[in-house]
Amino acid sequence: VQLQASGGGLVQAGGSLRLSCAASGRTLRSTAVGWFRQAPGKEREFVAVISWSGRTTYYSGSVKGRFTISGDNAKNTVYLQMNSLKPEDTAVYYCAAKRYTGSITGPVRVDEMDYWGKGTLVTVSS
Repeated sequence: VQLQASGGGLVQAGGSLRLSCAASGRTLRSTAVGWFRQAPGKEREFVAVISWSGRTTYYSGSVKGRFTISGDNAKNTVYLQMNSLKPEDTAVYYCAAKRYTGSITGPVRVDEMDYWGKGTLVTVSS
């Protein structure tokens, strides 16, 4: 499956952005799709994940309550709605997928993911 992330940009602190992760080549059915981010000089970190079959979700503590991950069957696309953005949210955001069925009960690791898209840059100014 090929993944294409988009929607990044420059926003002021407190603002919102919606990232999209469009999949092609195969359906996202029987996958889990996650968002990760990597700030300059830091390791790539988990942000959020959704199980396509169960539509269960899990968030990192730093974004829980501010970000929402969702999926659109018809468009084969996963979204990350980001509200109340903070300067520390500045990073390149990546979407990734892995073969998975069932409910999500915790975060997913970078090395678990089978497919990756190119990142989209989110910059939050103070």
